[in-house]
Amino acid sequence: MPKQKTHSGAKKRFRVTRNGKVMHKREGASHLLEHKSPKRKRRLSRPDTLEGEDAKQIRKLLGE
Repeated sequence: MPKQKTHSGAKKRFRVTRNGKVMHKREGASHLLEHKSPKRKRRLSRPDTLEGEDAKQIRKLLGE
């Protein structure tokens, strides 16, 4: 059997921490920032974790 290739789209968008959590960038933080409050922009700038079946699927795409 050949090796499973890493999904290059997932590779650019997600990363897995040492503890196995899947981290991703929050949506809505890249443009149209002028009307968003500073508090909201700060919250959006921090990464978030995926849980459950979503995280399981991403780990599979990343070859973990």
